[in-house]
Amino acid sequence: MSDFSSARSVSASGMQAQAQRLRHLSENISNADTPGYRRKLISFETALGQGDDISSVRVSRVKLDQRKLSEIYDPSHPLADEMGNYSGSNVEILIELADAREAQRSYEANLKMFDQARQMSTSLMQLLRS
Repeated sequence: MSDFSSARSVSASGMQAQAQRLRHLSENISNADTPGYRRKLISFETALGQGDDISSVRVSRVKLDQRKLSEIYDPSHPLADEMGNYSGSNVEILIELADAREAQRSYEANLKMFDQARQMSTSLMQLLRS
């Protein structure tokens, strides 16, 4: 595999991982008001390619945040206990939005790297033809 295609492969794996991260972040945001919902957490791990030393990134198994769920007092809520409390979610919108912004910027950086490798290989091919 050429260096240009290796660079594109690594960048593409980064874009795919960040896209999955954004998907889970959007699920967390959309379920922030769902009673009993636990925030989904993902982490990245290195994946080795087939037969070469080129590594890429992939998303590891999704884990649920084990922090305590918020207790909400609302005696009229159907899930409220005899004290009038029920368990909310442990999603903090501000943290999710900051993580989404970081994932977006990481995706854009990988996209720029992918595009640069593509442009360099195209320029090299044009030089070789002339």
